[in-house]
Amino acid sequence: MGGSVWHVIAKALLPEALPALLAATTLTIVMLIGFSSMAGVIGGGGLGDLAIRYGYQRFNNQIMVGTVLILVLMVQAVQMGGDRLVRSLAHRR
Repeated sequence: MGGSVWHVIAKALLPEALPALLAATTLTIVMLIGFSSMAGVIGGGGLGDLAIRYGYQRFNNQIMVGTVLILVLMVQAVQMGGDRLVRSLAHRR
């Protein structure tokens, strides 16, 4: 059609692939939050370690519920933000 390779990439391939790439990035961030909280269970530090050490082992339900709520809110915020961006960039109706 007369377009260069870079023109085809910039004007056709990248705009079509951007929603899928953004959805995959959102999923990766959500999974990293989950993995980091599970790493805290085995001594990796972070919110998972705080929930286990101070909440579960010391029978402090307020700390345990608080850290779980923080983790859920973090995941929910990332997921909702990513989904909104994907929806705004998708070319579907």
